[in-house]
Amino acid sequence: MSSAPQSTFAGLPVIPPEDPSLNAKDPKTRGIQQFFEAVDTPEGAGARVRRSIGTRQLKNFTPFLMLDHFSVSPGAGFPDHPHRGQETVTYLMHGTTDHEDFAGNKGTLYDGDLQFMTAGRGIMHSEMPRANPDGSPNVGMQLWVDLPKSLKNCEPRYRDVRAKEIPTAKTADGKVTIKVISGQSEGVDSLQELAYTPIWLLDITIQPGGKIVQRLPSGWNAFGYNFEGNVIYGEGADEENLPRYHIAVFEQSGDQIIARVPENAENASRLVLLAGLPLDQKIVQYGPFVCTSTEEVYKALLDYQTFSNGFERAQNWESEIGKPMMA
Repeated sequence: MSSAPQSTFAGLPVIPPEDPSLNAKDPKTRGIQQFFEAVDTPEGAGARVRRSIGTRQLKNFTPFLMLDHFSVSPGAGFPDHPHRGQETVTYLMHGTTDHEDFAGNKGTLYDGDLQFMTAGRGIMHSEMPRANPDGSPNVGMQLWVDLPKSLKNCEPRYRDVRAKEIPTAKTADGKVTIKVISGQSEGVDSLQELAYTPIWLLDITIQPGGKIVQRLPSGWNAFGYNFEGNVIYGEGADEENLPRYHIAVFEQSGDQIIARVPENAENASRLVLLAGLPLDQKIVQYGPFVCTSTEEVYKALLDYQTFSNGFERAQNWESEIGKPMMA
């Protein structure tokens, strides 16, 4: 295990040392609360995403606000737009994407890289995929995570995480590989806590005949999303065989989830498993502004329109990477 210290929020580490689920002697498997196929939705400029969290089926799932599985072809993207009150996690699985904001921050994500962005009191930025040499689309996911009310007015921040920084775990039989982006799996800890609101993020590839039994912190909300292939969740009479593009939302009670791929499957399956600390606060969202009251939403709109209280630098700002699409 990594010996790196874990950051905390409200006294709770990302890997709680005395957590009753992580230390359960007779762990119980979480059942599935609901499952459905992610909705194909237009987003940005010419882009389309498969949205699961943030839809009619699942409006919010604290602390998670939105999950988009994007596949963006050349000529489309996400030019200059604001955020307030949340964090975004962008995971680029294939391709190259540039980002730039009004504070002068800029960078590029490549295959397997992530960006954790805290919008806090306000940010204006652009995310623009590059054209890949083979013409293939840029593929990945973007997750929106709510910020606790006490941190919604914090200063914006970024943390780019390179693929080579992410530790990898395997099950004993070698049939399951886990990229431990945040959290813990098969005795391997993530290198550091990356979001203000504690979340676990695991990228799991299961070969035919493979199975993973994954512990999760007690009381945290959790879900799995299938990027590739079918995944069987649960065990016995409670098993559910879910195809690609489906989300499985797990019950809050229980200590672990079980996921497997049958021996006779033609190909491996890939999913992301996420868990997060629930926040006991109201969610009032208007587009990219996430607040805890209607009054705060009105104030966010006014601040953005008047370039004040966090949006001062948005006045007359245009990103270089977004200019071709904003013309």
